[in-house]
Amino acid sequence: MKEETGEKQSRSAGLFLAAMNRIPLRWRISFFEKFARLLYLLDDRHRRIALRNLALAFPEKGAEERKRIARSAFGNMGRVSAEVTYTPRLKEGLLESFIYYEGRDNFSRAYQKGKGILFLTAHFGNWEWMAAGFPLAIGQPCHVVFRPLDSRFLDGVVEQVRTSTGNRAVPKQKAMVQILRLLRAGKVVGILLDQNMAWQEGVFVDFFGEQACTNTGMALLALKTGAAVLPAFNLREKDGRYRVIIEPELPLIRTGNKESDVVQNTQLFTRVIERYIRDYPDHWLWVHQRWKTRPWQANPGKVM
Repeated sequence: MKEETGEKQSRSAGLFLAAMNRIPLRWRISFFEKFARLLYLLDDRHRRIALRNLALAFPEKGAEERKRIARSAFGNMGRVSAEVTYTPRLKEGLLESFIYYEGRDNFSRAYQKGKGILFLTAHFGNWEWMAAGFPLAIGQPCHVVFRPLDSRFLDGVVEQVRTSTGNRAVPKQKAMVQILRLLRAGKVVGILLDQNMAWQEGVFVDFFGEQACTNTGMALLALKTGAAVLPAFNLREKDGRYRVIIEPELPLIRTGNKESDVVQNTQLFTRVIERYIRDYPDHWLWVHQRWKTRPWQANPGKVM
């Protein structure tokens, strides 16, 4: 019964993607961007979240500039929503018309060590296309850690999109054991490290001058396995294409104190994310409540 349900959902997702891709991409982008900017006006809750986050991150900017960034960030979400259903078409020799990669040598040097690679990234630019294009551009699949969506149909669509170019999906729940196996086999894993965590599940590190509870999984995995941590971020160019930057391997902090090393490396990773957001603030997902968990909620021993 479960197999039949899974096959039915897969067919439904495939039909939906085929129908969407009959609409020219530029039309979809135009419509979704305009719709997202309309949502900025109508969706009071998420507009307030975005503006509150921007006020925390950029107190030096005026209110009007923060509103401009928020509107543009909503537009980016619309564009990504339009583009993501086009992902299966990227494998048809069209990749470089939409996205190209810099820093392949950085990947090659790290990959040759044979200890696996952890891509450090965030919900930034079109993170879905960046991951989807990787096996086409580099020749190696990426195992992407994700949280299943509440809607079975949408979850089926997103999973089919994410795996359509050769990547593998790794459900976030109980993913550590599977990721350890992948890294020990020299595989590539992508982790988005910009989400709020409950205080029991993370540590507090500085993010735009505010304490943000952050997942320690990447630091733990890197320290345990020796896997290379490579920042990877995508920037939208004036011609509409995305330029993916694969940075050199980050040197990990190893003092011999495991707890301290986990916190310091998580801070190191978070600074990289902040650097890109500061330079391209409208590329980031400001509607996420990144600072929702506050230090006072944690046990004294957990506050960093």
